[in-house]
Amino acid sequence: MQQLDFLPQEKVVWGRQVLADALAKLSRYGIERPILFTVEPLAGLAKEVVAAIGSDVVGEFLDLPPHVPETAVNNALRACESTGARSVIALGGGSVLDAAKAVSHFHQVRHGRHLPIVALPTTLSGSEFSHYFGVTETLGEVKFKRSYAVRETAPRVVIIDPELIRGTPRGLLLSSAIKGIDHAVEGMRLVEPDHPHAILAASGVARFLGVLNRWPSAVETQHALDAGSITPEDLLQLQLAAWQCYFFPASVIYGLSHRIGHILGGTFGVPHSLTSCVTLAPVIEACASFYGDKLRIFNGRASGREAASVLSSDIGSVVTFLGLPSKLREIGFDRSLISHVAELLLENYPREVEDLGVDACVKLADLVENLW
Repeated sequence: MQQLDFLPQEKVVWGRQVLADALAKLSRYGIERPILFTVEPLAGLAKEVVAAIGSDVVGEFLDLPPHVPETAVNNALRACESTGARSVIALGGGSVLDAAKAVSHFHQVRHGRHLPIVALPTTLSGSEFSHYFGVTETLGEVKFKRSYAVRETAPRVVIIDPELIRGTPRGLLLSSAIKGIDHAVEGMRLVEPDHPHAILAASGVARFLGVLNRWPSAVETQHALDAGSITPEDLLQLQLAAWQCYFFPASVIYGLSHRIGHILGGTFGVPHSLTSCVTLAPVIEACASFYGDKLRIFNGRASGREAASVLSSDIGSVVTFLGLPSKLREIGFDRSLISHVAELLLENYPREVEDLGVDACVKLADLVENLW
């Protein structure tokens, strides 16, 4: 039996030059006394956001490091309490959005009420459409990124406008697109090819690759826009691709590429968006037998094994074309830690490791070694 689960998300607004108008109407959706969560590099854009909303904004919180350490969540929650915030505007990428969800959740634990979230995403991973978030626990012997799935933390309102991503650093923007593709592919793990996720995910991946495979090399997005190499419409297509790849997150469960990414990021500090650049293509090949014919939806190949190989090659090729890292050694990861990565995966994510099939432990060791 298949099923489709929905999240309590009320409004998604998208298009070019829609940001200011949409922000001015937030009170229609119960967004009152918002606090702005963002990071210092987005301070200029944050000023525009605050100006568009007006005097209702009760404060800002900017100390939100990557991978959402629990100390940052606790500090952000205290900022909400001290300002009397009744909602959160999250301007940023996955870490800012994860922090907003975590604060909303723990606000409910402490005060009996979730804080509704407005998502203004500046990357392409699609976190704004999900109820998943991670918090890195830092007090134990080994740092560990704990995953949560809390339906009520899905952002109530999402605003998509190319203006939000035109200033995002090139490497972050493009690597987050690969993370978006990861959501599409690993979302196939427990659904069938006629599931709505599959249909939208296939469209999203095609939309992503159609833009990424003609992306100019070695220039920042704003410079490419100024030169006419890309257009605001290209940026919007990337944003819509991220949405399609992550359209039904409550109906899917992600796999080994995501779990390796959680370990690499939460425990070892690898930038979250880069992890899928390293893990996704090899994991698709390694788990081809588990996925069977499901991956044919991405390219229509004759067999599941061929479909997996073609998809893996397509993703690996676009990672290389964009100049993104495809191996851990390219980002300075210590090879001596590879065995520890495998140990943490076996300890914390045994079901996902089983996707490797017979002799999964041996295959896992080979896989993570190949990532280096």
